[in-house]
Amino acid sequence: MQTMISQNLREVKSRIARAAQRGGRRPEDVRLLAVTKTVPIESIREAISSGQRLFGENYVQDAAKKLESMGDLYYETNWHFIGHLQRNKAKLAVQLFDCVETVDNLKLARALDRHAKAAGKRLSVYIQVNVAQDPRKSGLSPGELPIFLTEAAELSGIDICGLMTIPPWDPEPESLRPWFKSLRELRDKTNADLGHNPELRELSMGMSQDFETAIEEGATVVRIGTALFGQRECSIGS
Repeated sequence: MQTMISQNLREVKSRIARAAQRGGRRPEDVRLLAVTKTVPIESIREAISSGQRLFGENYVQDAAKKLESMGDLYYETNWHFIGHLQRNKAKLAVQLFDCVETVDNLKLARALDRHAKAAGKRLSVYIQVNVAQDPRKSGLSPGELPIFLTEAAELSGIDICGLMTIPPWDPEPESLRPWFKSLRELRDKTNADLGHNPELRELSMGMSQDFETAIEEGATVVRIGTALFGQRECSIGS
């Protein structure tokens, strides 16, 4: 018997595949990250039983409680941190997450690097870029990215593998296309200009209301909450 979450998961994956094909890409090149902010553990378990393995949380301490209650299922899943991360939470974030998508300053990058080395792991990170230079959003400006990457090159405890962005809110997905395109172009230009090694591969962009547009413009990770788990409190940004 299909549940609401399993049905939603199937539908979202179908939409991802169609968007990838419209963009001339393979559906398997786009990963679905299920955003579990405010989602109860029972619903997360239901998503796992339906085949979902990649999840994202916005708050470190909320994630710690959820992941502890998951038991062995935690080791069958992959978790990204997708909220604003304070440096005093960096150590716990390194312990809990496989990737931090929201690195937006060198002090945070160095803290994650230090704690990752102490934990004997190499943490994947994305650099958050404020492509629209929206004062309400976090992230480096596009012009700051080359300097950041040059100075972060010495940090061996983190693997800078991509970029992420959260564009200004707009109910019309087509209005956001220029911002998604800008992030893709910034990644490609950065790889060409800096010869970043390893090159920036990932683009985390697009949420429930606009992920198809983001995929058409090159997203490799889309962060989906409401379209999977239904409308819930504090669902903005998912």
